[in-house]
Amino acid sequence: MLTDSFADAMAEAEKLIESAPHIRTEQDLLEGYQYLAGGVLATTHAAWATERSHPTFISGTGPYMKMGLDNPDTLYFGARINDDIEYVVTGVRGTTADLSFQVLSGNYTAAEVPGSVSAFDDRAIDIAPDGSFEVRFGPDQKPGLRNYFTLAPGSSQLVVREVYSDWSQRRGTIRIARADTAGTAPDPLTRESVEKRYTRAGRALVSRVKTWLKFPEWFYLNLPVNTMTEPRLTPGGLATQYSSVGHYELSEDEAIVITVPKADVPYQGFQLGSMWYISLDYINHQTSLNVSQSQVDPDGNIRLVVSERNPGIANWIETVGHLRGYLQFRWQRTSRELTPDDGPHIEVVPFDEIRSNLPYFDTNKISSQDFAVRIAARQAAIADRMLG
Repeated sequence: MLTDSFADAMAEAEKLIESAPHIRTEQDLLEGYQYLAGGVLATTHAAWATERSHPTFISGTGPYMKMGLDNPDTLYFGARINDDIEYVVTGVRGTTADLSFQVLSGNYTAAEVPGSVSAFDDRAIDIAPDGSFEVRFGPDQKPGLRNYFTLAPGSSQLVVREVYSDWSQRRGTIRIARADTAGTAPDPLTRESVEKRYTRAGRALVSRVKTWLKFPEWFYLNLPVNTMTEPRLTPGGLATQYSSVGHYELSEDEAIVITVPKADVPYQGFQLGSMWYISLDYINHQTSLNVSQSQVDPDGNIRLVVSERNPGIANWIETVGHLRGYLQFRWQRTSRELTPDDGPHIEVVPFDEIRSNLPYFDTNKISSQDFAVRIAARQAAIADRMLG
């Protein structure tokens, strides 16, 4: 059968899911199967929606294709590129907090992180008054030329991130074309090319599962539990992104109180992740908060409470049955170096002692009806910015 290679890869990926070391409950396993389904969607889509000769931006991660501790505040777009070809990227800047570009060499694998060849945000390009822009990536050396970026040898991916602080911000538009093939059509399908696509999708699926099971071991699980790092430049990430990471483990009668200053940066966000190293349900539950969504106390700090039970405060971060998982802060579009003073302070407390650990508890409180309004706003905002 022409699809045998992909069927074999699905079976291998399923075995990897079933043998994942963090599985303790039936729920863990069922979420693994859900995660696998997202991987199947993403890798088959990438194999069939992309052409080397006629590239397009596709989303490899989102609410239904999660991977790599995806940020609920970010839309991700990627295109495969060659280092010896010129590409034209055009679009219209939306009102989002950040629009960034990154050229990678290689791929994320279970053995290594791809090299970041170049990374910059839209402050590095000229944008017209109406928000439109054109950026070129190519092999030529054109020093000093605005909106032209030289592709280093080995460049293989162009990744674009559109980051929301306020979820009502307007998304922009973006597209990519090869300068030498615009206006032409790709070659017709052949049996050989179809078989190659299924094989490529299968390899990508297995690699995707292996990679993101290993990634937390490098950057999270070697840290003491219920702690977070100082802000640091994100490994292999954007030039102007800092992150603070950690992993947690709680009982149903415990909570984590996190105190972090509201930073003077365009984007600051926090989220939880499951042991599959993906975001929790951020549409129907408040498992993430950015500054625009957070209540800021009079002293300039944001105080978050991570717990299974509802403490009745606006900045409750729901664990939704995940008493183990990952913690992540991101600061983006920074214009200065972040210091330990910008980072979070984390403390595990008994659930009944949350009130005594929140100096502004009386003004942090929220009714169940008002909290439901917050969830409804999340649901509407996600529906407005992306389709399933």
